[in-house]
Amino acid sequence: MVLGPFKGGRDGKTVAIVAARTPTTFEIRTDLFTVENRKMSDGVQHHQQRSADLDAQAVTNFREYLRIPSVHPDINYDDCVKFLKGQASGLGLPYKVHYTTPTKPVFIITWEGTEPNAPSVMLNSHMDVVPVFEENWTHKPFGAEMDADGKIYARGAQDMKCVGIQYLEAIRRLKASGLRLKRTLHCSFVPDEEIGGSEGMFEFVKTDFFKSLNVGFALDEGMANDKDDFLLYYGERCIWHINFRCPGQPGHGSLLLENTAAEKVRVILDKIFDFREKEKQKLENNPEMTIGDVMTVNVTMLQGGVQSNVLPPEFSVMMDCRIPVTVDNDKWFETLNQWCKEAGKDVVMEKEQFDPFIPPTKLDESNKYWLAFKSATDKLGLKMTPRIFPGGTDSRYLRQLGIPALGFSPINNTPVLLHDDDEYLGRDVFLKGIEIYCKLIPAVANVASA
Repeated sequence: MVLGPFKGGRDGKTVAIVAARTPTTFEIRTDLFTVENRKMSDGVQHHQQRSADLDAQAVTNFREYLRIPSVHPDINYDDCVKFLKGQASGLGLPYKVHYTTPTKPVFIITWEGTEPNAPSVMLNSHMDVVPVFEENWTHKPFGAEMDADGKIYARGAQDMKCVGIQYLEAIRRLKASGLRLKRTLHCSFVPDEEIGGSEGMFEFVKTDFFKSLNVGFALDEGMANDKDDFLLYYGERCIWHINFRCPGQPGHGSLLLENTAAEKVRVILDKIFDFREKEKQKLENNPEMTIGDVMTVNVTMLQGGVQSNVLPPEFSVMMDCRIPVTVDNDKWFETLNQWCKEAGKDVVMEKEQFDPFIPPTKLDESNKYWLAFKSATDKLGLKMTPRIFPGGTDSRYLRQLGIPALGFSPINNTPVLLHDDDEYLGRDVFLKGIEIYCKLIPAVANVASA
């Protein structure tokens, strides 16, 4: 700032003096800087508080859901439906309830996309949980108690009420951010998955209501992992439950009769356990294999006998068999028929459950949903390990219709406790899963429809 001419100096010449900034000016600028800093600080604090509030709400909702004892057998789903209606209301989203039977509801919460005619994304979870042996638990199985380490104990903490709530809490955050997705999301909460889904997803996919959802891709449950990586399931072994009926010559227990039922059972049991040992060795000798890559055969029931001194007219053996996607089902059926022939006259097998082969979801360039999913997990720095699911989930009913489906539960560094005593999920792992879904859901829902 030039103040004007000033006579002075050694030679008396007029010089221009540039004044220094005054203290007042410094004070004003400092005040402005302070105000701006305070605004920024207030914004950060508001964001942190908002985030903390959302986290607290998510944990509260999770624990409330866990406290609903939707446990087999004879489940009443009314409390689940009531809870989910409250969640839909809190999200400001519409819902529909479809009953596959008078007591088996499928609850759908919908977030319509900007391209509602494009195939939708289904976020599936099941409401039911398996039975508990409460005497073996150190926490009440439906108390949803949280200890000092943040572990939340309850049946369903891992399988899979966590995922259902994580979907909804991710949507809550996405909606609050003002984001709109291209594809419509349908959050489905289904019954009876833990007993095969015969009155749940199996029936639901046959309905006109399901067809109206126009599902193009689905996410469903996976499993926890005790290591750093996350497990991703793209297919399942199919389930066969087979009853071998072995009729034989009845008679007195003091005789050595030919063609007895027990002799035939022995052959069947030898066949099962010899085969089982080969599959065990295959798994043990190849560290790259997991349980989903081999055939498991297990005897689950033995029935027969009328009295201790009487040879019965029949024994039966129930076998639980899980067939990997690499095995030809027709050839395996031929093998089982051969076992029956070798066991003896009139030995037959009855199919209690006989699932067809269902092709796994492709993890390649042909699957645009997979590419979007993988891109999102890569950006998050998540290490994903693709596997074939060892058991069965509702995903198989979707894949059977040609709908690509991925099984994923965002749970790592956690002991695998599904169906186990003292099942729990850590609070931080649960909240981290919501953050992961906040990236995954937009990725798959914004896949180009063309």
